[in-house]
Amino acid sequence: MRYLIDTQILIWALISPEKLSSSTRDILQGNDIFVSQMTFLEIAIKQKIGKLTEFDLSVEALFNRVEQDGFHVLSLAIPHIAAYDNITLFQNHRDPFDRILLATALSEAMPIISADENFALYLPQVQFVKN
Repeated sequence: MRYLIDTQILIWALISPEKLSSSTRDILQGNDIFVSQMTFLEIAIKQKIGKLTEFDLSVEALFNRVEQDGFHVLSLAIPHIAAYDNITLFQNHRDPFDRILLATALSEAMPIISADENFALYLPQVQFVKN
């Protein structure tokens, strides 16, 4: 099966796998796992503004590590951006990176794995797997 992972799940998979639930670890090992290009942008921005000090991989090193670990990089595409309009805008969840990841999952008909409880707001429209 194919799954999209959000930024936090990718970071934990790479530097803090003990934070992943056993079910998430099983999914990551036995399925096709996709990482959106938007995740790389979000990490680069957070590193630049000092919000991700524990994660010191450059974007290039991160990309190489993602590929080495067997994940697939999913390019941002027009259908993903178009699906953004179909994602409900909740006042308590306005994060643009989360919303484009949700739109990507919707467009690709893929469940998204996240530790963010807010992703449950989008059920059943977007399939959500809680870490």
